[in-house]
Amino acid sequence: MHALPPLAAANEIPLWLTAPFALLLLLIAAMPLAPAPLKRFWERCYAHTAITLGLAVGAYFVLRLPDGLGTVLHTAREYFSFISLIGSLFVVAGGIHLNVKGEATPRDNAAFLALGAVAANLIGTTGASMVLIRPFIRMNKIRISAYHVVFFIFVVSNCGGSLTPIGDPPLFLGYLRGVPFFWLAGQALVQWAVTVGAILAVFFLIDRRAYRRVPPRVQSRIEAPDTWRFEGGINVALLLVIIGGVFLPDRFFAREAVMLGAALASWKLTPPVVHAENHFSFGPIREVAFLFAGIFLTMMPALGYIDRHGAEFGVTKPIHYYAAAGGLSSVLDNAPTYATFLRLAEANVRADPPGEPAAPPPTEIEAVAAMRADPAQARLILAVSLGAVFFGAMTYIGNGPNFMVKSIAEGAGVRVPSFVGYIVKFSLPLLLPILLLTGFLCL
Repeated sequence: MHALPPLAAANEIPLWLTAPFALLLLLIAAMPLAPAPLKRFWERCYAHTAITLGLAVGAYFVLRLPDGLGTVLHTAREYFSFISLIGSLFVVAGGIHLNVKGEATPRDNAAFLALGAVAANLIGTTGASMVLIRPFIRMNKIRISAYHVVFFIFVVSNCGGSLTPIGDPPLFLGYLRGVPFFWLAGQALVQWAVTVGAILAVFFLIDRRAYRRVPPRVQSRIEAPDTWRFEGGINVALLLVIIGGVFLPDRFFAREAVMLGAALASWKLTPPVVHAENHFSFGPIREVAFLFAGIFLTMMPALGYIDRHGAEFGVTKPIHYYAAAGGLSSVLDNAPTYATFLRLAEANVRADPPGEPAAPPPTEIEAVAAMRADPAQARLILAVSLGAVFFGAMTYIGNGPNFMVKSIAEGAGVRVPSFVGYIVKFSLPLLLPILLLTGFLCL
Protein backbone atom coordinates (compact mmCIF):
# COMPACT_ATOMS: atom_id res chain seq x y z
CA MET A 1 0.00 0.00 0.00
CA HIS A 2 1.09 3.58 -0.65
CA ALA A 3 0.28 6.87 1.00
CA LEU A 4 -2.13 9.15 -0.78
CA PRO A 5 -0.04 11.98 -2.28
CA PRO A 6 -0.79 15.55 -1.23
CA LEU A 7 -3.59 16.90 -3.41
CA ALA A 8 -2.41 20.29 -4.64
CA ALA A 9 -5.89 21.42 -5.59
CA ALA A 10 -7.81 19.87 -2.72
CA ASN A 11 -9.42 23.24 -1.88
CA GLU A 12 -10.88 23.37 -5.40
CA ILE A 13 -12.84 20.13 -5.03
CA PRO A 14 -16.55 20.93 -4.70
CA LEU A 15 -18.35 19.38 -1.78
CA TRP A 16 -20.85 17.69 -4.09
CA LEU A 17 -18.04 15.54 -5.49
CA THR A 18 -18.21 13.44 -2.32
CA ALA A 19 -21.79 12.47 -3.29
CA PRO A 20 -20.75 9.45 -5.44
CA PHE A 21 -18.87 7.99 -2.46
CA ALA A 22 -21.84 8.52 -0.16
CA LEU A 23 -24.18 7.05 -2.78
CA LEU A 24 -22.01 3.95 -3.22
CA LEU A 25 -21.92 3.36 0.54
CA LEU A 26 -25.68 3.85 0.70
CA LEU A 27 -26.26 1.32 -2.08
CA ILE A 28 -23.98 -1.24 -0.44
CA ALA A 29 -25.91 -0.80 2.81
CA ALA A 30 -29.45 -0.62 1.45
CA MET A 31 -29.73 -2.79 -1.65
CA PRO A 32 -29.36 -6.16 0.13
CA LEU A 33 -32.44 -5.12 2.16
CA ALA A 34 -34.44 -3.93 -0.85
CA PRO A 35 -37.43 -5.81 -2.31
CA ALA A 36 -36.51 -8.89 -4.32
CA PRO A 37 -36.61 -7.26 -7.80
CA LEU A 38 -34.30 -4.42 -6.72
CA LYS A 39 -32.02 -6.82 -4.86
CA ARG A 40 -31.66 -9.01 -7.99
CA PHE A 41 -31.00 -5.90 -10.08
CA TRP A 42 -28.23 -4.85 -7.67
CA GLU A 43 -26.65 -8.33 -7.76
CA ARG A 44 -26.52 -8.07 -11.57
CA CYS A 45 -25.40 -4.45 -11.78
CA TYR A 46 -23.31 -3.66 -8.69
CA ALA A 47 -20.09 -3.91 -10.69
CA HIS A 48 -21.31 -1.50 -13.36
CA THR A 49 -22.58 0.89 -10.71
CA ALA A 50 -19.35 0.96 -8.71
CA ILE A 51 -17.15 1.40 -11.78
CA THR A 52 -19.40 4.10 -13.27
CA LEU A 53 -19.38 6.17 -10.08
CA GLY A 54 -15.62 5.72 -9.73
CA LEU A 55 -14.89 6.72 -13.32
CA ALA A 56 -17.10 9.78 -13.01
CA VAL A 57 -15.04 11.04 -10.06
CA GLY A 58 -11.80 10.08 -11.79
CA ALA A 59 -12.81 11.98 -14.93
CA TYR A 60 -13.48 15.13 -12.89
CA PHE A 61 -10.05 14.87 -11.28
CA VAL A 62 -8.29 14.41 -14.62
CA LEU A 63 -10.20 17.11 -16.50
CA ARG A 64 -10.66 19.81 -13.84
CA LEU A 65 -7.86 19.58 -11.26
CA PRO A 66 -4.23 20.55 -11.94
CA ASP A 67 -2.76 17.51 -10.17
CA GLY A 68 -5.79 15.32 -10.78
CA LEU A 69 -4.17 12.87 -13.19
CA GLY A 70 -1.33 12.17 -10.76
CA THR A 71 -3.79 11.54 -7.94
CA VAL A 72 -5.88 9.17 -10.07
CA LEU A 73 -2.81 7.26 -11.24
CA HIS A 74 -1.53 6.96 -7.68
CA THR A 75 -4.93 5.73 -6.51
CA ALA A 76 -5.01 3.18 -9.34
CA ARG A 77 -1.53 2.00 -8.34
CA GLU A 78 -2.63 1.71 -4.72
CA TYR A 79 -5.74 -0.23 -5.71
CA PHE A 80 -3.69 -2.62 -7.85
CA SER A 81 -1.39 -3.33 -4.90
CA PHE A 82 -4.40 -3.81 -2.63
CA ILE A 83 -6.26 -6.22 -4.92
CA SER A 84 -3.07 -8.12 -5.80
CA LEU A 85 -2.43 -8.85 -2.12
CA ILE A 86 -6.05 -9.55 -1.26
CA GLY A 87 -6.69 -11.62 -4.39
CA SER A 88 -3.53 -13.72 -4.20
CA LEU A 89 -4.13 -14.56 -0.53
CA PHE A 90 -7.73 -15.46 -1.39
CA VAL A 91 -6.69 -17.88 -4.15
CA VAL A 92 -3.84 -19.49 -2.20
CA ALA A 93 -5.90 -19.83 0.98
CA GLY A 94 -8.68 -21.39 -1.11
CA GLY A 95 -6.30 -24.26 -1.83
CA ILE A 96 -5.78 -25.07 1.86
CA HIS A 97 -8.39 -27.40 3.32
CA LEU A 98 -8.78 -28.22 6.99
CA ASN A 99 -11.22 -31.10 7.25
CA VAL A 100 -13.03 -30.97 10.57
CA LYS A 101 -15.18 -33.78 11.91
CA GLY A 102 -17.24 -33.19 15.01
CA GLU A 103 -18.39 -29.86 16.40
CA ALA A 104 -17.03 -27.04 18.49
CA THR A 105 -17.94 -26.10 22.05
CA PRO A 106 -17.81 -22.42 23.13
CA ARG A 107 -14.37 -23.05 24.61
CA ASP A 108 -13.15 -24.58 21.33
CA ASN A 109 -14.48 -21.63 19.38
CA ALA A 110 -12.86 -19.05 21.66
CA ALA A 111 -9.52 -20.89 21.47
CA PHE A 112 -9.79 -21.10 17.67
CA LEU A 113 -10.41 -17.35 17.38
CA ALA A 114 -7.52 -16.63 19.76
CA LEU A 115 -5.19 -18.68 17.56
CA GLY A 116 -6.58 -16.80 14.56
CA ALA A 117 -5.65 -13.51 16.23
CA VAL A 118 -2.07 -14.69 16.60
CA ALA A 119 -1.98 -16.05 13.05
CA ALA A 120 -3.19 -12.69 11.70
CA ASN A 121 0.14 -11.15 12.76
CA LEU A 122 2.11 -13.86 10.96
CA ILE A 123 0.22 -14.25 7.67
CA GLY A 124 -1.91 -11.10 7.68
CA THR A 125 -5.58 -10.60 8.43
CA THR A 126 -6.46 -11.53 4.85
CA GLY A 127 -4.40 -14.73 4.88
CA ALA A 128 -5.67 -15.81 8.29
CA SER A 129 -9.26 -15.02 7.34
CA MET A 130 -9.16 -16.96 4.10
CA VAL A 131 -7.43 -19.98 5.66
CA LEU A 132 -9.60 -20.19 8.78
CA ILE A 133 -13.12 -19.03 7.93
CA ARG A 134 -14.15 -22.23 6.13
CA PRO A 135 -12.99 -24.60 8.90
CA PHE A 136 -14.57 -22.30 11.49
CA ILE A 137 -17.90 -22.60 9.67
CA ARG A 138 -17.51 -26.38 9.40
CA MET A 139 -16.64 -26.62 13.11
CA ASN A 140 -20.01 -25.11 13.91
CA LYS A 141 -22.09 -26.63 11.15
CA ILE A 142 -24.79 -27.91 13.53
CA ARG A 143 -25.38 -24.51 15.17
CA ILE A 144 -23.68 -21.91 12.97
CA SER A 145 -25.17 -18.44 13.50
CA ALA A 146 -24.58 -14.91 12.30
CA TYR A 147 -22.67 -13.96 15.45
CA HIS A 148 -20.03 -16.63 14.72
CA VAL A 149 -19.15 -14.90 11.44
CA VAL A 150 -19.33 -11.41 12.96
CA PHE A 151 -16.94 -12.21 15.82
CA PHE A 152 -14.61 -13.96 13.38
CA ILE A 153 -14.45 -10.65 11.47
CA PHE A 154 -13.90 -8.71 14.69
CA VAL A 155 -10.99 -10.86 15.86
CA VAL A 156 -9.29 -12.58 12.92
CA SER A 157 -10.03 -10.16 10.08
CA ASN A 158 -9.19 -7.00 12.02
CA CYS A 159 -8.20 -6.55 15.67
CA GLY A 160 -5.93 -9.58 15.82
CA GLY A 161 -3.50 -8.26 13.21
CA SER A 162 -2.32 -5.13 15.01
CA LEU A 163 1.17 -6.16 16.16
CA THR A 164 3.26 -6.48 12.98
CA PRO A 165 3.50 -4.75 9.58
CA ILE A 166 2.36 -8.03 8.00
CA GLY A 167 -0.80 -8.00 10.08
CA ASP A 168 -2.70 -5.25 8.27
CA PRO A 169 -1.92 -2.99 5.27
CA PRO A 170 -1.82 0.28 7.28
CA LEU A 171 0.92 -1.12 9.50
CA PHE A 172 2.99 -2.15 6.51
CA LEU A 173 2.60 1.38 5.23
CA GLY A 174 3.99 2.63 8.55
CA TYR A 175 6.90 0.20 8.25
CA LEU A 176 7.79 1.76 4.89
CA ARG A 177 7.80 5.16 6.57
CA GLY A 178 10.25 4.32 9.33
CA VAL A 179 8.28 2.46 12.01
CA PRO A 180 10.54 -0.51 12.93
CA PHE A 181 9.18 -3.99 12.28
CA PHE A 182 8.84 -4.99 15.95
CA TRP A 183 8.04 -1.51 17.34
CA LEU A 184 4.28 -2.08 17.54
CA ALA A 185 4.72 -5.52 19.08
CA GLY A 186 6.50 -3.80 21.96
CA GLN A 187 4.22 -0.76 22.17
CA ALA A 188 0.77 -2.26 21.49
CA LEU A 189 0.86 -5.65 23.20
CA VAL A 190 -1.23 -4.50 26.17
CA GLN A 191 -3.83 -2.83 23.94
CA TRP A 192 -3.96 -5.89 21.69
CA ALA A 193 -4.41 -8.26 24.64
CA VAL A 194 -7.09 -6.08 26.28
CA THR A 195 -9.07 -5.62 23.06
CA VAL A 196 -8.86 -9.18 21.76
CA GLY A 197 -9.44 -10.60 25.25
CA ALA A 198 -12.53 -8.47 25.81
CA ILE A 199 -14.00 -9.40 22.42
CA LEU A 200 -13.38 -13.09 23.07
CA ALA A 201 -14.97 -12.81 26.52
CA VAL A 202 -18.14 -11.31 25.02
CA PHE A 203 -18.15 -13.95 22.30
CA PHE A 204 -17.75 -16.76 24.84
CA LEU A 205 -20.72 -15.52 26.89
CA ILE A 206 -22.93 -15.27 23.79
CA ASP A 207 -21.79 -18.65 22.45
CA ARG A 208 -22.21 -20.39 25.81
CA ARG A 209 -25.74 -19.05 26.11
CA ALA A 210 -26.58 -20.34 22.62
CA TYR A 211 -24.87 -23.67 23.33
CA ARG A 212 -27.02 -24.26 26.43
CA ARG A 213 -30.08 -24.19 24.19
CA VAL A 214 -28.78 -27.12 22.16
CA PRO A 215 -30.52 -30.43 23.07
CA PRO A 216 -28.38 -32.70 25.34
CA ARG A 217 -28.12 -35.48 22.75
CA VAL A 218 -26.70 -32.96 20.26
CA GLN A 219 -24.31 -31.59 22.89
CA SER A 220 -22.89 -35.07 23.45
CA ARG A 221 -22.27 -35.33 19.73
CA ILE A 222 -20.60 -31.93 19.70
CA GLU A 223 -18.31 -32.84 22.59
CA ALA A 224 -17.02 -36.01 20.88
CA PRO A 225 -13.29 -35.89 19.96
CA ASP A 226 -12.57 -33.97 16.76
CA THR A 227 -10.60 -35.35 13.84
CA TRP A 228 -8.63 -32.92 11.67
CA ARG A 229 -7.14 -33.53 8.24
CA PHE A 230 -4.96 -31.06 6.37
CA GLU A 231 -4.79 -30.86 2.56
CA GLY A 232 -3.08 -28.48 0.14
CA GLY A 233 0.41 -28.31 1.65
CA ILE A 234 1.92 -26.67 -1.45
CA ASN A 235 -0.19 -23.61 -0.70
CA VAL A 236 1.51 -23.09 2.66
CA ALA A 237 4.77 -22.56 0.78
CA LEU A 238 3.01 -20.24 -1.69
CA LEU A 239 1.54 -18.31 1.24
CA LEU A 240 5.08 -17.72 2.49
CA VAL A 241 6.07 -16.58 -1.01
CA ILE A 242 3.32 -13.93 -0.92
CA ILE A 243 4.42 -12.74 2.51
CA GLY A 244 8.01 -12.57 1.31
CA GLY A 245 6.89 -10.63 -1.74
CA VAL A 246 5.55 -7.88 0.50
CA PHE A 247 9.14 -6.97 1.40
CA LEU A 248 10.40 -6.66 -2.16
CA PRO A 249 11.40 -3.20 -3.40
CA ASP A 250 8.48 -1.15 -4.61
CA ARG A 251 9.71 -1.01 -8.20
CA PHE A 252 8.49 -2.31 -11.53
CA PHE A 253 5.49 -4.00 -9.85
CA ALA A 254 7.82 -6.67 -8.44
CA ARG A 255 5.66 -7.25 -5.36
CA GLU A 256 2.49 -7.62 -7.34
CA ALA A 257 4.17 -9.93 -9.88
CA VAL A 258 5.33 -12.29 -7.13
CA MET A 259 1.92 -12.29 -5.45
CA LEU A 260 -0.02 -12.91 -8.65
CA GLY A 261 2.52 -15.54 -9.73
CA ALA A 262 1.95 -17.39 -6.46
CA ALA A 263 -1.81 -17.22 -7.01
CA LEU A 264 -1.47 -18.62 -10.53
CA ALA A 265 0.76 -21.42 -9.28
CA SER A 266 -1.75 -22.24 -6.57
CA TRP A 267 -4.62 -22.39 -9.07
CA LYS A 268 -2.65 -24.74 -11.33
CA LEU A 269 -1.13 -26.97 -8.65
CA THR A 270 -4.01 -27.38 -6.19
CA PRO A 271 -5.91 -30.64 -6.77
CA PRO A 272 -9.49 -29.98 -7.96
CA VAL A 273 -10.83 -32.07 -5.07
CA VAL A 274 -9.45 -29.51 -2.57
CA HIS A 275 -11.19 -26.65 -4.35
CA ALA A 276 -14.37 -28.71 -4.42
CA GLU A 277 -14.17 -29.47 -0.69
CA ASN A 278 -13.72 -25.74 -0.01
CA HIS A 279 -16.58 -24.84 -2.37
CA PHE A 280 -14.08 -22.45 -3.91
CA SER A 281 -15.26 -19.88 -6.44
CA PHE A 282 -14.09 -16.46 -7.58
CA GLY A 283 -17.42 -14.86 -6.65
CA PRO A 284 -16.27 -13.30 -3.34
CA ILE A 285 -13.07 -11.78 -4.73
CA ARG A 286 -14.95 -10.53 -7.81
CA GLU A 287 -17.38 -8.68 -5.54
CA VAL A 288 -14.55 -7.19 -3.50
CA ALA A 289 -12.61 -6.20 -6.63
CA PHE A 290 -15.43 -4.24 -8.25
CA LEU A 291 -16.82 -2.62 -5.11
CA PHE A 292 -13.42 -1.53 -3.84
CA ALA A 293 -12.44 -0.20 -7.26
CA GLY A 294 -15.39 2.15 -6.95
CA ILE A 295 -14.63 2.90 -3.30
CA PHE A 296 -10.97 3.76 -3.97
CA LEU A 297 -11.90 6.21 -6.74
CA THR A 298 -14.94 7.83 -5.15
CA MET A 299 -13.21 8.39 -1.81
CA MET A 300 -10.45 10.56 -3.37
CA PRO A 301 -12.35 13.83 -2.69
CA ALA A 302 -12.98 12.89 0.95
CA LEU A 303 -9.35 11.96 1.56
CA GLY A 304 -8.17 15.07 -0.28
CA TYR A 305 -10.27 17.26 1.98
CA ILE A 306 -8.90 15.56 5.11
CA ASP A 307 -5.36 15.91 3.82
CA ARG A 308 -5.92 19.62 3.21
CA HIS A 309 -8.03 20.59 6.22
CA GLY A 310 -7.25 17.90 8.80
CA ALA A 311 -5.29 20.33 10.98
CA GLU A 312 -8.48 22.36 11.43
CA PHE A 313 -10.29 19.46 13.10
CA GLY A 314 -8.70 20.04 16.52
CA VAL A 315 -7.07 16.59 16.56
CA THR A 316 -4.22 16.93 19.07
CA LYS A 317 -4.28 14.14 21.68
CA PRO A 318 -3.71 10.38 21.22
CA ILE A 319 -7.36 9.59 21.95
CA HIS A 320 -8.35 12.14 19.28
CA TYR A 321 -6.14 10.46 16.69
CA TYR A 322 -7.38 7.04 17.75
CA ALA A 323 -11.04 8.00 17.41
CA ALA A 324 -10.64 10.11 14.25
CA ALA A 325 -8.50 7.60 12.35
CA GLY A 326 -10.76 4.83 13.62
CA GLY A 327 -13.99 6.53 12.70
CA LEU A 328 -12.88 7.13 9.12
CA SER A 329 -11.33 3.67 8.83
CA SER A 330 -14.80 2.29 9.50
CA VAL A 331 -16.02 3.55 6.13
CA LEU A 332 -12.85 4.38 4.18
CA ASP A 333 -10.02 2.03 3.30
CA ASN A 334 -7.82 2.05 6.38
CA ALA A 335 -4.47 2.26 4.55
CA PRO A 336 -4.84 5.76 3.05
CA THR A 337 -6.70 6.87 6.19
CA TYR A 338 -3.70 5.77 8.26
CA ALA A 339 -1.36 7.63 5.91
CA THR A 340 -3.42 10.82 6.15
CA PHE A 341 -3.49 10.90 9.96
CA LEU A 342 0.14 9.91 10.26
CA ARG A 343 0.95 12.89 8.06
CA LEU A 344 -1.25 15.06 10.26
CA ALA A 345 0.69 13.91 13.32
CA GLU A 346 3.97 14.66 11.56
CA ALA A 347 2.92 18.31 11.20
CA ASN A 348 4.13 18.88 14.78
CA VAL A 349 7.59 17.65 13.80
CA ARG A 350 7.70 19.54 10.52
CA ALA A 351 6.67 22.89 12.03
CA ASP A 352 9.50 25.31 12.74
CA PRO A 353 9.74 26.66 16.30
CA PRO A 354 8.60 30.31 16.68
CA GLY A 355 11.36 32.78 15.82
CA GLU A 356 13.53 30.10 14.21
CA PRO A 357 14.52 30.44 10.55
CA ALA A 358 12.75 28.03 8.22
CA ALA A 359 14.65 24.77 7.90
CA PRO A 360 14.41 22.21 5.10
CA PRO A 361 11.46 19.96 5.94
CA PRO A 362 12.43 16.52 7.20
CA THR A 363 11.66 13.48 5.12
CA GLU A 364 8.79 11.32 6.28
CA ILE A 365 11.20 8.71 7.66
CA GLU A 366 13.07 11.44 9.57
CA ALA A 367 9.80 12.84 10.92
CA VAL A 368 8.65 9.41 12.10
CA ALA A 369 12.04 8.78 13.74
CA ALA A 370 11.75 12.12 15.59
CA MET A 371 8.25 11.22 16.76
CA ARG A 372 9.38 7.84 18.06
CA ALA A 373 12.16 9.55 20.04
CA ASP A 374 9.57 11.65 21.90
CA PRO A 375 7.34 9.44 24.12
CA ALA A 376 4.39 11.84 23.83
CA GLN A 377 4.51 11.91 20.03
CA ALA A 378 5.23 8.18 19.82
CA ARG A 379 1.80 7.69 21.36
CA LEU A 380 0.32 9.50 18.35
CA ILE A 381 1.80 6.87 16.03
CA LEU A 382 0.43 4.17 18.31
CA ALA A 383 -3.02 5.79 18.37
CA VAL A 384 -3.22 6.12 14.58
CA SER A 385 -2.04 2.53 14.11
CA LEU A 386 -4.53 1.00 16.53
CA GLY A 387 -7.41 3.20 15.41
CA ALA A 388 -6.91 2.29 11.76
CA VAL A 389 -6.72 -1.47 12.47
CA PHE A 390 -9.29 -1.90 15.25
CA PHE A 391 -12.06 0.22 13.76
CA GLY A 392 -11.81 -1.55 10.41
CA ALA A 393 -14.08 -4.12 12.06
CA MET A 394 -16.95 -1.66 12.47
CA THR A 395 -18.39 -2.23 8.96
CA TYR A 396 -18.10 -4.71 6.13
CA ILE A 397 -16.11 -2.19 4.09
CA GLY A 398 -13.71 -1.12 6.84
CA ASN A 399 -11.14 -3.74 5.77
CA GLY A 400 -10.80 -5.90 2.68
CA PRO A 401 -11.15 -9.34 4.37
CA ASN A 402 -14.49 -8.38 5.93
CA PHE A 403 -16.45 -8.48 2.70
CA MET A 404 -14.78 -11.70 1.56
CA VAL A 405 -15.59 -13.46 4.84
CA LYS A 406 -19.19 -12.30 4.46
CA SER A 407 -19.36 -13.61 0.88
CA ILE A 408 -17.78 -16.96 1.76
CA ALA A 409 -20.17 -17.40 4.69
CA GLU A 410 -23.16 -16.59 2.48
CA GLY A 411 -21.89 -19.10 -0.07
CA ALA A 412 -21.80 -21.71 2.70
CA GLY A 413 -25.45 -21.02 3.54
CA VAL A 414 -24.89 -18.93 6.67
CA ARG A 415 -27.44 -16.15 7.25
CA VAL A 416 -25.09 -13.24 7.87
CA PRO A 417 -26.29 -9.76 8.89
CA SER A 418 -26.97 -7.09 6.30
CA PHE A 419 -24.69 -4.05 6.12
CA VAL A 420 -26.96 -2.11 8.48
CA GLY A 421 -27.73 -5.15 10.65
CA TYR A 422 -24.01 -5.77 11.18
CA ILE A 423 -23.58 -2.23 12.50
CA VAL A 424 -26.79 -1.91 14.54
CA LYS A 425 -26.88 -5.40 16.07
CA PHE A 426 -23.19 -6.08 16.59
CA SER A 427 -20.52 -3.45 16.00
CA LEU A 428 -22.22 -0.50 17.72
CA PRO A 429 -23.56 -2.26 20.86
CA LEU A 430 -20.79 -4.88 21.29
CA LEU A 431 -17.57 -3.79 19.59
CA LEU A 432 -17.58 -0.01 19.89
CA PRO A 433 -17.70 0.08 23.74
CA ILE A 434 -14.69 -2.26 23.86
CA LEU A 435 -12.71 -0.14 21.39
CA LEU A 436 -13.53 3.09 23.22
CA LEU A 437 -12.62 1.52 26.57
CA THR A 438 -9.30 0.39 25.12
CA GLY A 439 -8.61 3.91 23.92
CA PHE A 440 -9.41 5.60 27.22
CA LEU A 441 -7.56 3.01 29.35
CA CYS A 442 -4.48 2.50 27.20
CA LEU A 443 -3.91 5.78 25.36
